[in-house]
Amino acid sequence: MDTKNIPLVNREISWLYFNDRVLQEAADPTVPLIERVKFLAIFSSNLDEFYRVRVATLSRLANLNEKAKEILGYNPKKLLSQIKNIVIKQEKKFHNLYENILVKELAEEKIFLLNDKQLNVTRGAFVKSFFRERLLSTLVPIMLDDELPLPQLRDRAIYFFVRLTKGKKSRLALIEFPDNLSRFLVLPDTNNLKFIILLDDIIRYNLEDIFFIFDHDSIDAYSIQLTRDAELDLDKEVSEKFIDSLAKSIQKRSKGKPMRLVFDSEMPQDMLHYLVKKMKLTGENLIPGNRVQNFKNFISFPNVGRPDLEYVKNPPLPVPGLSFGKSLIELIAKKDYLISTPYQSFDYVIHFLREAAIDPKVKEISITVYRLAENSKIIYALINAAKNGKKVNCLVELRARFDEQNNIYWSNRLEEEGVNVLYGIDGYKVHSKICLVSRTEKGSLAYYGCLSTGNFNEKTATIYADHTLLTANKKITADMVSIFKALNKLTLPKDLKSLIVSPIDSRPAIYKLIDNEIRLAKAGKKAYMIFKMNSLADEQMITKLYQASNAGVKIKMIIRGMCCLIPGVKGYSENIEVISIVDKYLEHARVHIYGNGGQELMYLTSADLMTRNIDNRVEVGFPIYDETLRKEVRDIIDIQLRDNTKARELSGDATNKYHKTKADTLTRAQIDIYTYLKTKNTTN
Repeated sequence: MDTKNIPLVNREISWLYFNDRVLQEAADPTVPLIERVKFLAIFSSNLDEFYRVRVATLSRLANLNEKAKEILGYNPKKLLSQIKNIVIKQEKKFHNLYENILVKELAEEKIFLLNDKQLNVTRGAFVKSFFRERLLSTLVPIMLDDELPLPQLRDRAIYFFVRLTKGKKSRLALIEFPDNLSRFLVLPDTNNLKFIILLDDIIRYNLEDIFFIFDHDSIDAYSIQLTRDAELDLDKEVSEKFIDSLAKSIQKRSKGKPMRLVFDSEMPQDMLHYLVKKMKLTGENLIPGNRVQNFKNFISFPNVGRPDLEYVKNPPLPVPGLSFGKSLIELIAKKDYLISTPYQSFDYVIHFLREAAIDPKVKEISITVYRLAENSKIIYALINAAKNGKKVNCLVELRARFDEQNNIYWSNRLEEEGVNVLYGIDGYKVHSKICLVSRTEKGSLAYYGCLSTGNFNEKTATIYADHTLLTANKKITADMVSIFKALNKLTLPKDLKSLIVSPIDSRPAIYKLIDNEIRLAKAGKKAYMIFKMNSLADEQMITKLYQASNAGVKIKMIIRGMCCLIPGVKGYSENIEVISIVDKYLEHARVHIYGNGGQELMYLTSADLMTRNIDNRVEVGFPIYDETLRKEVRDIIDIQLRDNTKARELSGDATNKYHKTKADTLTRAQIDIYTYLKTKNTTN
């Protein structure tokens, strides 16, 4: 089957469809009100990153010649235009949700978002006092001059573009919002009514205090936000020179090419033209918005109302058999354990490392890290292990996008504390999430492994749904030894027996597993596959899945983000069903299940089915051998497949229709999984 002719959704368009599912959560009246506001923040933050990375890449490709476009398979200029049309529609939906629905529903809860025109004398005095004490000294307007270039606007910062008018003369200025203050100020209650004002409107209310030295009749202020190209121009050499180059490249991000200017659509045309001319923008760069820009700060929207305006915070469940008061290493020596975060506590992983750090029998700890928490307990455990005389090897992936600065800091800190720090393999990002503890037992080394679908990050583990395996299985740990030996030599591991590792093994291994299902289907036997992942975009893999579908293999998929495969297309994907679940937790686990003629094979992995994960990253997929754990993962997947509350059907278009099943009872996977694990814990 020729990949050029197969039905596909463009990956960027598919990603926009995913972000629309996030917007659906903001629109869903069954979602707690404050959470709906936070989903607006997630939508906005997602879109910022999309423009900084994906649209920036397309912008570079837009100048390719026609032959290059043929190789690419699409016209970048046309795609950029298509993206803009979709984004404008989504932004309209977004602002309608915020201004006409959520603000009104907040008011019904006696929570009022006030603007600068709605302050009475008492609240106005409170705002003015706050402004003069906390804000005024941070605001230094930039007075613009037609003869001078426009100052560099910082990436994603919020600005007011201000015009002071005196008769027929006017002055223009820019005010940059401070980023070290909360976007929200809670005002004093009145008669049990709650009032909140945005930083934006505090500044608007006090413009006269900022521009008092200029004689003027009127002041007008319009918010703008610029998103820049965030891709890095890097020296690929892995060395001190590389780290220095990376650090400098991060600094250059603030000066990247403008990708998107979001502006208050009430801004007069002559002011907009001034910005367009000074910044050398095109129509493709312009996105009309409303008074409020950059909603990412709304993730911290204060709940001044009832607790039930936010999701109930369920306490993390214990893992049956594991105990913080016992040696985890001794327990893992007897059987495998699975931790399903955020339903269960990520603290087990930290406890595993803390124990390894102080255990006299532990000789060596090796780990790969991609994204770390700001105040990482993982790192402190590794540092303490080194101080206790253990050999500690930590591979830090410096190129984890938007976490580079944090990872540089931690790598320097680790080196200072005596940890052997590696910086990855030239040409490949190390995206695996694995840790191996080597321990002396009865005169020889025993190994204990921790393998995960998600990052070793205690902060994201409270909101990302992932699986982590703790194991002493010799088949798995022997391969882990080989992986770390290769990484220590800055080479790729080969000839592994149990683990599926990109970029060497993933494509052939997955093809072989799919081919086995195709063979079974052609023999008239039951053949099926179930996949869960964040994204599916690799065209060769999609082609293989289409082949399996045509052979009669039943394929079910749970894909949170982009999905370039189109299910239900005659002659290609009639046996493929795809759903996406967007809910209170971010579905991040990657799970592969193959029917295998009744002897199911199950793998968890750090990799999505994207070309970068399969061919350009070091990823680790690991089998689940323990029957009890296999059943647990299968039960969780089955609950998700039954979801008829938060699951959407992916069909190649933007409809994101909610998935309805024939079952009489409502299934909401993330609620039911917690109940399932809680019940299982009490019955064991």
